[in-house]
Amino acid sequence: MAAPVSMCCRLFDRNGALTRVRKLFARRVNRSIARSCSGATHEENEVELTDSTIAGSNFKTRATQKRLRDDSILPFSAFLTDNFGRRHNYLRISLTEKCNFRCQYCMPEEGVKLTPRGQLLSTSEVLTLARLFVQEGVDKIRLTGGEPLIRPDVLHIITQLRKLEGLKTIAVTTNGMNLARLLPNLKEAGLDLINISLDSLVPAKFEFIVRRKGFHKVMEGIEKAIELGYSPVKINCVVMRGLNEDELLDFAALTEKKPLEVRFIEYMPFDGNKWNFKKMVSYQEMLDRIRQKWPDLEMLQAGQTDTAKTFKVPGFKGQLGFITSMSDHFCGSCNRLRITADGNLKVCLFGNSEVSLRDVLRSGASDEELLQIIGAAVGRKKKQHAGMFSISQMKNRPMILIGG
Repeated sequence: MAAPVSMCCRLFDRNGALTRVRKLFARRVNRSIARSCSGATHEENEVELTDSTIAGSNFKTRATQKRLRDDSILPFSAFLTDNFGRRHNYLRISLTEKCNFRCQYCMPEEGVKLTPRGQLLSTSEVLTLARLFVQEGVDKIRLTGGEPLIRPDVLHIITQLRKLEGLKTIAVTTNGMNLARLLPNLKEAGLDLINISLDSLVPAKFEFIVRRKGFHKVMEGIEKAIELGYSPVKINCVVMRGLNEDELLDFAALTEKKPLEVRFIEYMPFDGNKWNFKKMVSYQEMLDRIRQKWPDLEMLQAGQTDTAKTFKVPGFKGQLGFITSMSDHFCGSCNRLRITADGNLKVCLFGNSEVSLRDVLRSGASDEELLQIIGAAVGRKKKQHAGMFSISQMKNRPMILIGG
């Protein structure tokens, strides 16, 4: 591996400014260390250094990056533009691996071994990375977890994000357990959008799916969001055969009188969630069932980078959405990047290749050095993820450790 590292270092050190990063890379290679996708707790997902730090033939040099921006050849940061022209202006940041629920599709029944606190991103590191991405063109940041609202400094983080020039949208995906209590302050801090997970309207079934009590608190959080003027309030429902597919019509009916967008999500495979093709209810099956009740259901025009296929029953206040990651992927318009709670950059939800921005940041790297690493990772992003059966066999983090 000496030759690839030497090549990478020559690319990095044209102006003699990247010595620290070069030493970091060389040290990693010489010791044959590849960081796993969640510290020492997921050794089976180790990623080769060539997959996480070396761009190879696709690597854009600093001179090329500067020319692209100065000449306006690309109206968007070259660091965040992949080889298929996809511009990544949407960043998801996981604030914590902890959660007060244990959802069956998200976490193994036995739970997960959490990353030591010192290996998680600090508040200042979260804000440093957010600032850097926003400077390069990210205009939407979604805070995820685990459960992001259990992080003590979540209000401070949102307040500071709101100060970033160019950031248009701050969103949160939450299980809703603490939402009613925190939402007034979250709104005042600058929170724009809310996605709330809710997989059943039957309290006993809800508790079975999430392995915890809390149904009524989640419903209270949804009502508080509506009361405070969020519109639409998005409800995320992972549909699983034998568990909650019989509630499709009940969920759809919620949109009649309330400004909700109920989004039905195809069941996706992640480590420990015992994914099985027979448990997955496809978008087309869900749509057909809903259309039997409301045959005049109409499809709405979607934005270029929208993940949901949206529909509306004429006369209803809200609408429906379908996230078709498994049966009809939307990779061609993907504009999302993810930073895990332990500081790894994932360019694809279903990919197991990651690069540690935390380690580079803590090595004392400059913004320019970080951007080179980010640009290399984005440049290696694949055209699309594998098919559903291939995905189910791949090693990846449990959803809770990705920030889904």
